[in-house]
Amino acid sequence: MRSARWRDEHWRKKQKAVDMGFVLQILPFLVILLIHHGRAEQVVLLDTTGESTLEWTRYPYGPQANTPGWVEESFTNFQKGINWRSYVVCDVAYNNVNNWLWTPFIERGVANRIYIEIKFTIRDCSLFPGNALSCKETFSLLYYEFDAATREPPPWETESYKLIGRIAAGEGRFNANSEVNINTEVKSIPVTKKGVYFAFRDQGACISLLAIKVYYITCPEVTINFARFPATPTGKEVTIIEQATGTCMDNAEVVDTPPTYLCKGDGKWTLPTGGCKCKAGFEPDFDKQSCNVCPPGKFKAETGDGLCEPCPSHSKAQDYGFTECRCNNGYYRAEKDPKNMSCTQPPSAPQNLTINFVDQSTVILSWSSPQELGGRTDTFYRIKCDVCTLGIVQYTPSSETFNDTKVTITGLNAVTSYRFQVFAENGVSHLSEKGSPEYADIVVTTEASIASSIPNVRVTSVKSTEISLAWDAPLIDEIENGIIESYEIRYFARSGDVDHNNATTVRTSELSATLTGLQQRTEYGLQVRAKTQQGWGDYSPVIFKTTGQVLNTAYVDDEEGLRLRVIAGGIVVGVVVLVVLIVLTVIFLRSRANDECNKKQPSDCDTLEYRNGEVHHLDNPPIVTTHTNVTTPLFAPIGGASRTYIDPHTYEDPNQAVREFAREIDASCITIEAIIGGGEFGDVCKGKLKINGNNEIDVAIKTLKAGSHEKARNDFLTEASIMGQFEHPNVIFLQGVVTKSNPVMIITEYMENGSLDTFLRANDGKFQMLQLVGMLRGIASGMQYLSEMNYVHRDLAARNVLVNSQLVCKIADFGLSREIESATEGAYTTRGGKIPVRWTAPEAIAFRKFTSASDVWSMGIVCWEVMSYGERPYWNWSNQDVIKSIEKGYRLPAPMDCPEAIYQLMLDCWQKERTHRPTFQSIVKTLDKLIRVPDTLRKIAQNRSNNPLAADAPDLTNFSSVEEWLNSIKMTRYLENFHAGGINTMDAVVNLTVKDLTELGITLVGHQKKIMNSVQSIRAQIRVNGSEGFLV
Repeated sequence: MRSARWRDEHWRKKQKAVDMGFVLQILPFLVILLIHHGRAEQVVLLDTTGESTLEWTRYPYGPQANTPGWVEESFTNFQKGINWRSYVVCDVAYNNVNNWLWTPFIERGVANRIYIEIKFTIRDCSLFPGNALSCKETFSLLYYEFDAATREPPPWETESYKLIGRIAAGEGRFNANSEVNINTEVKSIPVTKKGVYFAFRDQGACISLLAIKVYYITCPEVTINFARFPATPTGKEVTIIEQATGTCMDNAEVVDTPPTYLCKGDGKWTLPTGGCKCKAGFEPDFDKQSCNVCPPGKFKAETGDGLCEPCPSHSKAQDYGFTECRCNNGYYRAEKDPKNMSCTQPPSAPQNLTINFVDQSTVILSWSSPQELGGRTDTFYRIKCDVCTLGIVQYTPSSETFNDTKVTITGLNAVTSYRFQVFAENGVSHLSEKGSPEYADIVVTTEASIASSIPNVRVTSVKSTEISLAWDAPLIDEIENGIIESYEIRYFARSGDVDHNNATTVRTSELSATLTGLQQRTEYGLQVRAKTQQGWGDYSPVIFKTTGQVLNTAYVDDEEGLRLRVIAGGIVVGVVVLVVLIVLTVIFLRSRANDECNKKQPSDCDTLEYRNGEVHHLDNPPIVTTHTNVTTPLFAPIGGASRTYIDPHTYEDPNQAVREFAREIDASCITIEAIIGGGEFGDVCKGKLKINGNNEIDVAIKTLKAGSHEKARNDFLTEASIMGQFEHPNVIFLQGVVTKSNPVMIITEYMENGSLDTFLRANDGKFQMLQLVGMLRGIASGMQYLSEMNYVHRDLAARNVLVNSQLVCKIADFGLSREIESATEGAYTTRGGKIPVRWTAPEAIAFRKFTSASDVWSMGIVCWEVMSYGERPYWNWSNQDVIKSIEKGYRLPAPMDCPEAIYQLMLDCWQKERTHRPTFQSIVKTLDKLIRVPDTLRKIAQNRSNNPLAADAPDLTNFSSVEEWLNSIKMTRYLENFHAGGINTMDAVVNLTVKDLTELGITLVGHQKKIMNSVQSIRAQIRVNGSEGFLV
């Protein structure tokens, strides 16, 4: 009875306060719904505000119940027109309250993740002073997935239900002196089975469940790129993206790549790829995303974004949807003519056909262009002769059709009449209904022959593809017709007896000639004639000669042949003796080299093998497979041919560089799985690549965001043009680019562990020293390859080295080789751009002199980063402090537990004179030796203290107590450890070692490093009067 009175009192107060309170509470929710309506849609599966009765399953319930439990009532607000069925419970006067309320079975449909929205109020326990036995101010929300809905109540086994969460009043609880506070709570769960039951569990609270809504979120139906994408449910998790495939709009079709759209977990679409284009005969309406048919009088020839065009001249489109306008009668369009070109006609006949020259065997004709060209510019001409002998008569120009208005005809017979027809044609002449093209004709009679025969024509030499011949000049009394101007040799391959077909002529002013380019073992007919001022004479009688084979000696007379055979025999004998001597010399030198190698240390030999930490000589180096399935020797030979890097900026058109150095990949071969980051140009995604039936591989995908200007696009693709030139196991591999569809993408191999600096910081102290040196060896090997290609990186740092799952390090980030992005940490600005000061050699900072030697300096900084597990070089110093300290000779101290050999390598890399620094080839050899002999890594470099810093750096010697010092480095958590170990003064602090910290119970490597760095700085400042630092 008491709990019933409390419930009545609760409802009376709620009715008084609900008007304004409800409006104020629900108004923000309504605004949010309106704002997001266009971005995401809710598909409601259950909404109690629209139900007239609920009758949900409850426990306990009925006469046997020991508590009133959940009661179904109405929540009414007449001013708002609200009349909701709701459930209330207020069993605070009972012990061991356990009230359950179940929703009906809710089928999930196509949902992957279901949301439940609860509107409720909770009464403050302060309203029940001394009367409440089990008053609480929370309740539990649970769920149970089920594969088949039945008419039976939901399962009773409470342990089968999964807890979503305990829900409290986020908007506040109400008491006797406050207005009613309506709380709204939204929870979500992934679902895989047919449906779900939700359960509400009360254990002694005074609750009113006013409204329950169950729904899932979809990316709304949308039309983009002339493709319609259906409403798509979001993924099981908020971070998962769902790919939807679009359907082309009416009268549109897919071009290049099918349309896809990615649905994010918040119900928003992102990264559309591919799309559809309006078909031929239809033009796009970009505002309405529809394809409209071309009206009469217009046409559209191809699928694409073009609009309908008016019909060109002399053509028409009499109906809707024309893809090509039809030519008027008497007009034609050639197959290769563009559809928007006017219809044209064949040309008229050539004009003014004239004889320019005629003699015994030659005629030169000329003419003018036709009066009517038919509206085209591709007029050409063709010559026809009625009685010309095929193969003997030749034309210049020699092609069957030509564009000149002049022709020279040779090989004619003397005193013969010829009728020549000159046809004028163009690209539509063959389509004309008139049949034969228009022509002009003329009859020409050649002159009589000139008597000047050539005596004593003879062959002087025959080879496999050459024949040399000579002749005597015509007799004196036969040259009365004029001075000999030239000779003409006519030759032809013999077919049958005598065949002048396919004859070739050669002219010369000498009394001999060599015919080249002949066929082997072929019989040729040879003739010679002379030309005087009066014209050509007759050809000499035909003589025949057969060419030889490739290996045969040239045909000569017997005496000369004997001499040549003797000389040839001597040459052969000399060559054989020389070859034998060379072979014996090579065998001797190899034997001697092997003996010398056996006498040397193993590390001096050309080819080495690692086995159980020892080095063994290999007669045949093993072959290892690189990431590109190319087999290479384990140690590449020195001095071999190498490629040279070509700067893409030297190309006028950046797209040409991309085409030359990067493979174009079809966007359909790429599947985007998740967005893993963002870059300067757009999103960075993880995805899959599958090309030509090959196995699917993981890839990283850089996308260029939509709307980027041309410079951004060129800068984006420049990195691909650079990467595409490199192929090395320790340089990031470019799979290809996508430039023919949007978005533009760069596809590279996927590196699971990300950047080296982040990876090391996340795994501080977890690697063996040999593993760290192996990482450095990989970086150095990649840089050796780049330097041998004459490529200067300019921004070598641990952040620009990527690590895969096998801990292989690969050089990356080639886009900054010319221009460091503004977001780069620690960049020093000069008139020429930005420089990452902490990693850059002093000559590059001062004079912008970037070379492979400056990359070696950066390699030393990378060594320091690796050995310090990703610590920031020069800590929190300013750029000016770093520059000044380096100029004075200061160098970074050895990281904690750094081998002396590795620190010495760093110091070598940091030599002020760049010519004194080692090459990358030398660095690789040094690291190889350290890996082969791990004992050399056991000696730890002495802890060198830090630079006393600049004048404005804090003076660490002024700390008066251990507590004050620990507070300055945020390590006060260890104050008790220091006191317990007897470290109570700063004098004791200065003498601390890593071993001392371990004995004090400070075992975290990162904290030990931070404390020891501060201790080293204190030591350096104490000695500052005697020595300002450690110089090199």
